[in-house]
Amino acid sequence: MNLALPFDALAGDYDRSFTMSTIGRHMRAAVWRRLDAVFQPGDRVLELNCGSGEDAVHLARRGVRVVATDSSPCMLDKAREKLARAGLTAMVDFEQLAIEDLSSVRPRGFDGVLSNFGGLNCVEDLAAVGCGAAAVSRPGGRAMLCVMGPAVPWEWAWYLGHGKPGKAVRRLRRGGVNWRGLTIRYPAIGTVRRAFAPGFVQRRVSAVGALVPPPYTQAWAERHPGLLAGLAWLERQTEAIRPLPWLADHYLIELERL
Repeated sequence: MNLALPFDALAGDYDRSFTMSTIGRHMRAAVWRRLDAVFQPGDRVLELNCGSGEDAVHLARRGVRVVATDSSPCMLDKAREKLARAGLTAMVDFEQLAIEDLSSVRPRGFDGVLSNFGGLNCVEDLAAVGCGAAAVSRPGGRAMLCVMGPAVPWEWAWYLGHGKPGKAVRRLRRGGVNWRGLTIRYPAIGTVRRAFAPGFVQRRVSAVGALVPPPYTQAWAERHPGLLAGLAWLERQTEAIRPLPWLADHYLIELERL
């Protein structure tokens, strides 16, 4: 099937359902804090699965130039509209590109490669993506990869409590899970690290949604704003401490190009 179709269907509602949700804002802020620590004004970043352009806007506002790519033309349309409203179109170039097609990217020598919120979970051959990312990155460049992990206690508790044991353990199934005709896989941190070697070495890994609950608990979060804020604060203090990154809805793995 056309891999863009499921994300085309999501484009119209993605910002309302995730980007602007309370949980979505907490999770994205956690990623942005690390992007701000790694990328400086004047850097060039290749963004994979850019979605509706929220990360491209943030980076461009900080003076980082972005080549924003996505396989979904509808997501790219949303991203272009968002960048135009922000007056940042001069800082961002757009290209329709599947993650697996990095070999076609020109020019190269990027200071960073970014894949946020699960784009890599849609990819079967992570080693090929690792080779492509290495080819487009300069030595010392960073790959910032936010990936959905396999072991999420919040998910186990949530779905078991709602009488859905199959959903509670879905991420542990060998071969992945079918979603809208796509196979979604949940690679462990070590799997991603090995797939991106020998071109990259791991420098840091942190939790994005270990104490903060997953996005589908948004209705619960709206009823407990104080508790959610406290969990978000505590997660930020402990995000890189074992075992939190291994028990998170997403983990952010930071790799350096050798």
